[in-house]
Amino acid sequence: MCTVVVDVPRGRGQPVRVLAVRDEERQRPWRGLGPWWPQQPGVHGVRDDRAGGAWLAVDPEARRLAVLLNREDLSQRSDAEVVSRGGIPLQSVAGTLPPAPPTRGFNLVEVYADGATVVEWDGLAVRRTRLAPGTHMIAHHAPDDRATPRIGRWLDDFRRAGIAAGDEWWGPWLEVVAASTVDPASSVLRRDAHDGLVLESLLVCAVAVGPDGVDLREAVLSGPGEWDDALAQRLRAGTPVGPQ
Repeated sequence: MCTVVVDVPRGRGQPVRVLAVRDEERQRPWRGLGPWWPQQPGVHGVRDDRAGGAWLAVDPEARRLAVLLNREDLSQRSDAEVVSRGGIPLQSVAGTLPPAPPTRGFNLVEVYADGATVVEWDGLAVRRTRLAPGTHMIAHHAPDDRATPRIGRWLDDFRRAGIAAGDEWWGPWLEVVAASTVDPASSVLRRDAHDGLVLESLLVCAVAVGPDGVDLREAVLSGPGEWDDALAQRLRAGTPVGPQ
């Protein structure tokens, strides 16, 4: 299951900052940040090649970002009655998210220049939560749900770590991610068996979305589900999407 950390600024004019960790099967084909959807020119994202959708999508011109996390589906719908969740981030950045998505359950983190919202869909009902100023964690239940071990253990550490000054604002958060790996049960970097699949943390994205534009960077983990000390360097060296 993926993990997203979001910091909503308390003052005007500051960007919303996001650290997103993607968990997936290592054999499932995907592509890193790019303009993979001709029907939405200008939109960049991380593409799932099997279904053609996105895990993360951003429209720099519109100052909109969306990140998808799976969650339990409570409906009794058959597989024939649902479609891939990968279209959800693309619909979100286009402003066309349907009121009752024809997909399995998900959490969707929507970020814009002046705030962030979490959309929770369990297959039966949609709930939208506007995130208050401060730092939040989202996984596969409600935002800041401390019953989720990684949130219960590390949310306060992310809040205490804060945002570094300058372009490499993600440094303190990466230190928390590294520290979390001492306990696999609550680690932000995961290796989990789920529904007969093994899901592992594969990718980290650091994003700032604000009035001045979007800065989105990615770094692939050298070993699935494992911390490596060069992660910050790869984020720094990556070619950013934005600012625009």
